[in-house]
Amino acid sequence: MLNIFSEAWQALLNFFGPLALVLVVGLVVALTYVQINALFLVWLERKVAGHIQLRIGPKEVGPFGVLQTIVDGVKLLSKELITPRPASWLLFVLSPILVFMPVLVPFVVLPFGENLQIRDLNVGLMLIFAFAGLNVLAILMGGWASNNKYALLGAVRSVAQNVAYEIPLLLSAMSVVIMANSLSLRAIVEAQQGLWFVFVQPVAAVLYLVGATAETNRAPFDIPEAESELVAGFHTEYSGMRFGLFFLAEYTNMFIVASVATTLFFGGWRGPIADGPWWFLAKVYLLIFGVIWVRWTFPRLRFDQLMNLAWKYLIPIALVNLLATALILKLVR
Repeated sequence: MLNIFSEAWQALLNFFGPLALVLVVGLVVALTYVQINALFLVWLERKVAGHIQLRIGPKEVGPFGVLQTIVDGVKLLSKELITPRPASWLLFVLSPILVFMPVLVPFVVLPFGENLQIRDLNVGLMLIFAFAGLNVLAILMGGWASNNKYALLGAVRSVAQNVAYEIPLLLSAMSVVIMANSLSLRAIVEAQQGLWFVFVQPVAAVLYLVGATAETNRAPFDIPEAESELVAGFHTEYSGMRFGLFFLAEYTNMFIVASVATTLFFGGWRGPIADGPWWFLAKVYLLIFGVIWVRWTFPRLRFDQLMNLAWKYLIPIALVNLLATALILKLVR
């Protein structure tokens, strides 16, 4: 049996080439993990929300309600895909696909462990931020194509919000990059062998976490989806699995921004005892738990408060932090 498997693997290597085969297998594994991760995070969020609000949360389907999300997913798959008659059909259909596709790319460069990374690129961090920008364009496309005033208003808010909070996000990441002297995620983790960057760059870490929460449209920054004002925001007209793709992309983006935060500030796969991917995942899900906790604790900001926070406070602080980091490194070196 082992000989058959070995021969089949060698045949695939000869046919596709080692690099192409690693990429294909890695993306298949990433796609599978994305779905399992979304199922778990939806269950976790509903459970955390229940306990914060002094109730139980899902409990009927499966032990502790763990199968409830699977049942909800099957229900979404069975729903009719409705396209509004006034909508721009092609853009309306493409939007949820374009929202979901870029979330798979960061898995290529995320370093889950010392030997658990699909591909180490010397511009890996830049690749993640570049593809993160496509998410905003897809949301704007969906809101505009829906031909619905609430969807369009939600999409415009999303663009304004992402433009504002992308700046402190990038500036805080740059503070780490100039310390590690590399854009490679593996090199950044290796630069934290003695001390995690969160202890050296606490201001940048806080700025990144706030900006990442806003980038993923999570409360208290969920202005594009404010149900009390905009019905459901940019995905008001979407139903069935098209809506499910928006949902899937949101929870995958939560995992990605938490993974990047873990890599930049919390030592990646390094831990106090026995480095490994379990430390990486533990840190990522602890950060995600914090994001969920914040959602069910703080009220939603007004749109003017959201913009003022970014342009008047976060961006100036991030600029000062970056300049101070560069100055100190220049004097030390």
